[in-house]
Formats: sequence, structure tokens, C-alpha cells
Amino acid sequence: MKKYLPLLGLAAALVGCKSEKTTPDSGWPAFELADQTYVDYFTGYLKGNTGAYATSVSLTADQVAETQAVVWDSWGSAYSRTVKEQLPPPTPMPTYDKNNFPPQSGSWELQDANPFYTGTMPFYYFSKGSKPAAGYPLFLFLHGSGNSSLDEWHAVYSWAGYFQDSPSLYFIPRSPKGAEGTRWKLKSRQLTWEQLLGQSYLQGETDPNRIYFFGISEGAYGSQSLAAFYADYLAGAGPLAGGENLKFAPPENYANIAFTMHTGEKDFSYSRDQLTLAVGEELDRLQAAHPGYYNHRVELMPGKEHGFYYNEAQTTEWLERQPARNPWPKYVYWEDFPLDEGYDGEASRRYRDGFYNLYVKERSNDDASSRSCYEMTITGNTVDLTVNTVTYAVAEDGPYNIPLKYAKTYTPATKGRVVIYLNDKLVDLTRPVTVRVNGVEKFNGPVSLDAANLVNSCAAFFDPERLFPASVEVTVQ
Repeated sequence: MKKYLPLLGLAAALVGCKSEKTTPDSGWPAFELADQTYVDYFTGYLKGNTGAYATSVSLTADQVAETQAVVWDSWGSAYSRTVKEQLPPPTPMPTYDKNNFPPQSGSWELQDANPFYTGTMPFYYFSKGSKPAAGYPLFLFLHGSGNSSLDEWHAVYSWAGYFQDSPSLYFIPRSPKGAEGTRWKLKSRQLTWEQLLGQSYLQGETDPNRIYFFGISEGAYGSQSLAAFYADYLAGAGPLAGGENLKFAPPENYANIAFTMHTGEKDFSYSRDQLTLAVGEELDRLQAAHPGYYNHRVELMPGKEHGFYYNEAQTTEWLERQPARNPWPKYVYWEDFPLDEGYDGEASRRYRDGFYNLYVKERSNDDASSRSCYEMTITGNTVDLTVNTVTYAVAEDGPYNIPLKYAKTYTPATKGRVVIYLNDKLVDLTRPVTVRVNGVEKFNGPVSLDAANLVNSCAAFFDPERLFPASVEVTVQ
């Protein structure tokens, strides 16, 4: 697997606990640096005991890389023992044969309080070409919502083999149900995408900075919304023949990913053409306001109706040409929205707790009538965090009574708690750090390097690139 930093060995005295060698079954790598204290904490965390790891162990700058490696192996060891459904090793993508589709690579069970959104989700997990040294680019490819999910699944599989994007890795799921049962952004699906992300990191086949979500039709709606929800894990996203309501896919969250979207000029159903124009206009505005961010390409395809037009769009090839994910951007915008709020069948709305290097202990909004928004800018060793609540009002309706544009009202937040994780890519850890919240200085001084920050950020993000050695916790008042 791709290790986060070189593994130089770590004395047991550093963490005060004997290390162990873990060699899981089912093809998991050996987590040779796993430490039992951390393994026990992570095991409890994965079983629902989500309190913070509180044992402080001060680190020097020279000890950070080695401790990151220990923490990551400990996470992997705990994960491999706790999670029952495991991602199989990828196999080479078979040549497409419309009369002989390959058997599924595996299946996962979807979990939800509403039985309509549960069921077995088969998937293909195929590779193209030889694995690069950093790992394969990984594409999650989502199908449409036809009456037969099997037909839709086979269609996107046939297209995946056609794309000229080798080397690459494809995860292609099949919805347990077609039509209304194909909703890729619901809570049961969110848990599955997080399982895919976490296991792809641990399996070692994927480049963690080259992960992309894309799809067609219902898969386009899904990938557009999921890109706003999970942007901190992605290098890019590419909806085709979609057009999501922008309240369910806030473009502001795309600041650090590559985003490409193509819809037919005559794809009028559900205002897909107009919603595609709306997201393009909004991204143009955001890119002008924040040069260097909001890399995008949004186009209506001349003369095209609802369908597949990959020859013109070349979505995956364009995405692969864009820069890899930056896991530590110095500008972050996060509208913390519940991805599933448009569906009455969901038992509860589900928010993210973290985004890039931000982790929220208390949101600033009281209920679903508003949302909390966080805008972070780092200049030198000064972190400026603006926290607002935002409410939506429809500014322009289109056909089908679908809102095309919204007027947003931002109000400075008066409550909340946020942990800002830091590393040497974000600030100079040898110098004092200043943190301001809504213009008010909340912290000014040196930050401590501590193994507890590595453990807690690992649990929060399960991402080998985001094990942060330092943090500052601030209140919003």
C-alpha cells in the first residue's frame, strides 16, 4: 500500500505500549506497526464508541512521521477486524460482450431504517492497465434510474470499458431497485461510499489523491450532490445528463476539486438543461471571486437530448488531466448540508462532521431551516475562519416547479465549536499561530504536536493524507 510517510520504525517507549504485527485474512495488507492501545481505541470507535481519544503524548517534529505510520497501521488493523464486508482485490476489466456479462465482483448490504432503501448492492470492481506507483485513479461510476437496474448497470459497465482512461480502477455499483429506488445520495448509500473510500485507502490499490465520482442521469444527480458532500475526499467529479437542484449540491463546496458537467441542449425534462446552466453560471462567479479555485468545465451539448455523449465530453480523460487532490488546501468553503433532506422516506437527516481540516463539535444552526457555513483562509500563520448560518429563498422557478436559482441570506453565527487541524503544509508549526473567528482573535501562540491529534483526525477522516499532529479548538460566539 501507499504509506503516508516513510516507515523508519518506532520505539515502543514513544507510545508506551507494545507494538504488534497484524496479518488479517481476505487479502488485507499486514499492518506491522499497529499499536494495541490505538487498535483498541479504533475498534471501539468503529463499534460506536465515538468519544475523543484523550491520552496525550507530546511529539517532536522528528517523531511525527513515524507516529503517523503507527496510527495508520493501528487504524487498518482495527478496521480489518471490525468490518465484515471487505472490498475484494480488483481484477482486470473483461472485454465487453453484450451476450456474456461478467459475474459481479462482490456485493454489500445497504442499511437504513426505511426498508425501501435497503437491499443487496452488487458491484463490479475492475482495473485497466498496470498499477502506477502511487496507485490507480479510482472512478465510482453511477448508473441511471430505469425500471431495470440490471439493464442500467450493464449499460454503464459497457461504457466504462470504452473510455480511454487506462490505467484506472472502476467501482460500478448496482442499485437494489430501479426507478425511485435508485437514489445514490441517501443515507444507506452514503455509508457505502464511506466504506468504499476507507477500504480503498487500506487496500493499497488506489491513489488516495485521485478519486473521482461520476455518473449518468440519476447517477449524474447523485455524483453532483455527492461531490459537494464529499469534496474533501475527491480530486474531481463529472455528472453526465443531469442537473441537480443547487440546494442539494451547493457549488461553493467545489473550491478544491475539478468539476465537469455535460447535459443535452434539448434535455428539457426536470429542467436539466436550465439547472446545468445555473451551476455553470455559479461556478463562473465563484472562480472569478477566488482565482485559482473552482476549476470547472460545464457545457450544454448542441442538439443533444437526454442520453450519453461521452465522445464529446470525455469526462474521465478530462478529469485525469486535472491536478490531483490537495488534501491540505489553504482555502476551504464548506456548507454543511444534509445530503438526504429532499427525501421524506429518510428517518433522519445526516450531516458531515468534518471537511478537509475542519471538524465540527457543535453546528451553528439550530435546525434544518438553516445551515452552518464555514469559510477558512490561511495566510502565513494566520487562520481566518468565517462562520455563518445560511437560509435559502427561491429566486427563480423553472418548469416542473423546480427552483433554478436561490437567494441566500448569510447571518454571522453566534454559537458553535470547531476544531481546526493543522500540519506543516498549512502553517509553520515552529512559529506561533493566530486563529480568528469572524474577525475576533480566538488563539495566538504556539501549537503542540500530540499523538492524540493524529488518532482523532484519523478517526474523523479515515484518510492517510489527513493525520494531523496539531489542532486548535475554537468557539463561535
